[in-house]
Amino acid sequence: MRLWLLSLILILAVSPVSAKVITQTVEYQDGDQALEGYLAYDDSVQGKRPGILVVHEWNGLGHYVQSRARQLAKLGYVAFAADIYGKGVRPSTVDESKAESGKFYADRKLLRERANAGLQQLENNAIVDTTKVAAIGYCFGGATVLELGRSGADIAGIVSFHGGLANPAPADDKNIKAKVLVLQGGADNFTLPDVPAFKKSFDDAKVDYQFVTYPGAVHGFTNPDNKGTLPGVKYDADADKKSWQAMKEFFKKIFNS
Repeated sequence: MRLWLLSLILILAVSPVSAKVITQTVEYQDGDQALEGYLAYDDSVQGKRPGILVVHEWNGLGHYVQSRARQLAKLGYVAFAADIYGKGVRPSTVDESKAESGKFYADRKLLRERANAGLQQLENNAIVDTTKVAAIGYCFGGATVLELGRSGADIAGIVSFHGGLANPAPADDKNIKAKVLVLQGGADNFTLPDVPAFKKSFDDAKVDYQFVTYPGAVHGFTNPDNKGTLPGVKYDADADKKSWQAMKEFFKKIFNS
């Protein structure tokens, strides 16, 4: 018994430290505007690895998008959740969220600048392989990562989850260098009217994209916090699972991993 116990102790002593997702709040700037993002990575992964920029919904950087960053870290990526609104700007009501997101929808130049500030912060991280970078976003964040692409950002991929599709400058689609994956609810009345023009513009610009629709899913289908209290916005577990899997397969393809 003593020999067995001694052997077990020795095995545990030389075993590698278990993987741990490290998270930290990161302050950065866009000009004079202070921003506060959220970084997540797995400390057991050695060397450089792909980086994923994550952009929040219309209520700002909160626990939901942070949980997605941690999920990405567990997959072996460095995830950085960008702050588009500014440090301390975290809307708590529908009206506040609508007002804050509306500022950026009305000023796409500023939206692109904030997205690029987040991208630069991610790419400045020493453990990120800057040849393998993608951006994902949810709702407002989906629209944001599409604008990042339209700014000409040199990244490998863009994934929009139930993102806004309206585009006041369709000619800018020609600037998109990344492969794009658009994941939409088939019953999302917030975005359905914009789908035909979106597809036509992407086709005309010869963007390399996939457009996936989940029948019956409405807006906000990936977020369990969406209980249906806001009309037309509700979580859909099946669409959530399938869209996350689609993203993972997309990343394997674009990163050759």
